[in-house]
Amino acid sequence: MAEAERCRFSVGYALAPKKQSSFIRDSLLVLARSHGVDLVHIDPTRPLVDQGPLDCVLHKLYGDDWNRQLTEFRHRYPNAVIVDSPHSIERLHNRISMLQFVSELRIESPNETFGIPKQIVIYDKETLFDRQAWESLKFPVIAKPLVADGSAKSHKMNLVFNHDGLNELKPPIVLQEFVNHGGVIFKVYVVGVYVRCVKRKSLPDISEENLGTVSESVLSFSQVSNIATNEKVDGKYYKMMHFDDTEMPPQRFLTDVADGLRRAMKLNLFNFDVIRDARFGNRYLIVDINYFPGYAKMPSYETVLTDFFLDVVNKRKEIVYSCDEVMTKIVSNTFCSDEDEIGRKDRTDSSIKF
Repeated sequence: MAEAERCRFSVGYALAPKKQSSFIRDSLLVLARSHGVDLVHIDPTRPLVDQGPLDCVLHKLYGDDWNRQLTEFRHRYPNAVIVDSPHSIERLHNRISMLQFVSELRIESPNETFGIPKQIVIYDKETLFDRQAWESLKFPVIAKPLVADGSAKSHKMNLVFNHDGLNELKPPIVLQEFVNHGGVIFKVYVVGVYVRCVKRKSLPDISEENLGTVSESVLSFSQVSNIATNEKVDGKYYKMMHFDDTEMPPQRFLTDVADGLRRAMKLNLFNFDVIRDARFGNRYLIVDINYFPGYAKMPSYETVLTDFFLDVVNKRKEIVYSCDEVMTKIVSNTFCSDEDEIGRKDRTDSSIKF
């Protein structure tokens, strides 16, 4: 087993500076290294193929040039795992297409139901002010940019209380019905097969009586889970709603939804935001999906990610040890790509299933 203990794996990471500073922390580097995983910085100014070989490439960069480099790297190092496929990631850059995955899920749950809020996409000002175009929605509504590429602009949202607030919106946007949910949003982090749910303060409920007394037409905010830091929101509200005592959604239910999304989207690193419909205690609505979220906010993220890296490289390879040498037999790339779906039931017996 001495040879096995000396076997190390290299995971290259290509991230934007802000993402790198928040994700690649010393605590993660040290823990991963102690388990045989070396996290290697990928220099985006140099050709990716010249920075191999690597057992895995972890990335959150976009653009045609980067996609081309990933393709070249895959051809040069066919046994390397790329997490995740650029094509699969791009599907989450549109707030309409991202939630279509939810609508297509078929999950049996004895007590809980799930879905998405009513929403429409508005491409121009003319449609925005055409009441017949979105008569299925009623105020208040949440206005979100159609593009969800992780930029600061894509996080700028507005809670619109009446028609006067529409004047401040700039299409293309998605108008999503606001559903009272007790001022709590559940953020479900997915790392491969690992699923962890945390609760965050959210937009407070709005009664029909209070809607008519709102002094402003629109309330701007960056993210739903950050709304509690807005000075316009009274902190007493969350005490009144017993935020700390809010019951979490059933873990089995969340795991089933996460697994269904992971398979459908062919992605391994994402989170989704869930609210509990205040009108129905067992009805949950998925309002957003994000690729490669801020995992450092997740408790014990270092351990979770280290385990994930080990799963990536160990399930990709079957290590066979003898007295004299270590032989590595490539079994299969088990992680999602455009051509390969993680956990497919029609795999051959020699491949690895989740």
